[in-house]
Amino acid sequence: MSTSPDVPVQAAHAPVDPAHPAEPHRRIRALYTERTVTVYQAYSPALGVPAARDGRFPAAWKRERMTWIKPSFLWMMYRCGWGTKADQETVLAVEVGRDGFDWALRNACLSHFDADEHADRGVWRRELKRSPARVQWDPERDLWLRALPYRSLQLGLAGEASRRYADEWTVGIADVTPLAQEVRALVRAGETAAAAALLPEERPYPAPEGTPGLGRVS
Repeated sequence: MSTSPDVPVQAAHAPVDPAHPAEPHRRIRALYTERTVTVYQAYSPALGVPAARDGRFPAAWKRERMTWIKPSFLWMMYRCGWGTKADQETVLAVEVGRDGFDWALRNACLSHFDADEHADRGVWRRELKRSPARVQWDPERDLWLRALPYRSLQLGLAGEASRRYADEWTVGIADVTPLAQEVRALVRAGETAAAAALLPEERPYPAPEGTPGLGRVS
């Protein structure tokens, strides 16, 4: 396993109060440092284990396909069922350089049409076709994986962005499946404070100007 020395894969934090008036409808929340940001993905052991072992994605990782990265640990848990879904049994924490992550955000298009951001559907379709990244805002999740009333980022990478993510931006990969299993066990046992203390410390991320979907709320 390889990971950047200046970023802990997990850190204690208190869950955000979903009723907090300062919490905007959309926000990027992430574990990050001055140089890197941590995102999550889940794969079959055939891909996930060698990626964590070598600290980079193997040749079998298809660079021509779109891949979705999630800065929210709990949203990843919702998506992969705490690492129990087929072909998602290995949960990875992937550290990427912030320069690359921000490049993807600046060059992204919303994954869906939004009349507040696009003149019409034709404009949106043309933008979507030429954009190497897609931004999607999905409901954030609590410890029970229930939807919260505000949204977090899911970022899709295709073409140039996907290749650069795998071969240039990624600086470390860690297998956090044991963390997922431990948090799940604590939640199921009713030990929610202990479970929350194990969650990654996700803070509001300073998204670059022009990040799709943040113009009205940032």
